[in-house]
Amino acid sequence: MATSTVALNVAAKAAGKLYFGSATDNRKLNDPAYLSILKDTDIFGQLTPENSMKWDAIEPQRNVFNFTGGDQIVALAEETGKVMRGHALVWFQQLPDWVMYGTWTSETLTSVVENHVRTQVSHYRGKIYAWDVVNEPFNGNGTMRADVFHNTLGKSYISTALRAARAADPNAKLYLNDYDLEYAGKLGKLFFSSLDNDKALSSHIGPKVDAMVQLVEDLLAAGVPIDGIGFQCHYILGQVDPYQLRTNMERFTALGLEVAVTELDDRIPLPVTDADLYQQKSDYMAIVQSCMTVPRCVGVTVWDFPDKVPLQLP
Repeated sequence: MATSTVALNVAAKAAGKLYFGSATDNRKLNDPAYLSILKDTDIFGQLTPENSMKWDAIEPQRNVFNFTGGDQIVALAEETGKVMRGHALVWFQQLPDWVMYGTWTSETLTSVVENHVRTQVSHYRGKIYAWDVVNEPFNGNGTMRADVFHNTLGKSYISTALRAARAADPNAKLYLNDYDLEYAGKLGKLFFSSLDNDKALSSHIGPKVDAMVQLVEDLLAAGVPIDGIGFQCHYILGQVDPYQLRTNMERFTALGLEVAVTELDDRIPLPVTDADLYQQKSDYMAIVQSCMTVPRCVGVTVWDFPDKVPLQLP
C-alpha cells in the first residue's frame, strides 16, 4: 500500500476540502509533544473541543456561564489559523443536574434551550465555522431519543435550537451530528455502548439514516435553518463500507446540505497485530477517499490522534 508524504491538511486543501482536523481536550494541551503536532496546521487545519463547549462545562448553573475552556481552544485555533467547529450545543449527555432533573414545562424548557444556545453562540460569533447544534437526537433504531428535551418538547426542541443558533450567528453553519449514519438504512451495524469495556458492543438494527433524512426534509419544509450533517464515523476495524458512506452522504447533499466526517476513529481489539494496523490504515484511507469523492463533504475530523489518550465519546 502506497504511503504519501504530503501532510494531511495540505492534502485535504489541495483536494478542494476546507480542512483535515482533530478533536482535542484542554487537559491534553499541557503535553508539549502532543501540542506541537496539534498546532502544526499542515497536519491539522481544524479543531473540535471534546468537552469544553458541552452544556455542563458552559452553563453548570442556570444563567452562570463559563467559557474558559472553550476560549482556550478557540484561541489556539486563531493562533494557528485553524477552522473551528463548535461541539455540542444540545446533547442528552453531559448535562448539569439542573437541566437533567429540573421540573419543566414546554414554555420553561424552550426558554432554557433558547437562552443557552443564544448565549453560547453569541459569545463565539464569527469564530466558529460550524456548530453541532443537536448531537445524537436518535436512538440506534432510528426512533427519537427519550431525554429531557424530547420528553418535554417533542421534536420541537431541535427546531428551537437551530433557530436560536441562526439568530445568534447568521454566518455559522448549523449541523445535526450523529453516529451510525454511515451504515445502510435497513442494516445498522456495531457501535459500542461502553467506553470502558471493549467487549460491550450493541447491535443496532434500524434505519437511523432514513430517520435523519426524514427529519431534515421536515425541517427544510418548515423553513428551519440547517446547513449540514455530521457523520461521526466511530468505526470498528474492518467494518468500513466506503460505498455505503458515500451513498448516505449523497442523500443529504441532494437536499442541499453539506456533510462532514466529525469524530472519526477505527477501534482495534487488543492485542494489536501488524495485520490490524494494516487494516486500520486501509479503513482510514477508504473513509477519507469517500469524503474526497463527495463534493459537498467539507472535511474530516479525527476524534483526536494519540493512542495513549483514553477514548471519550462523543
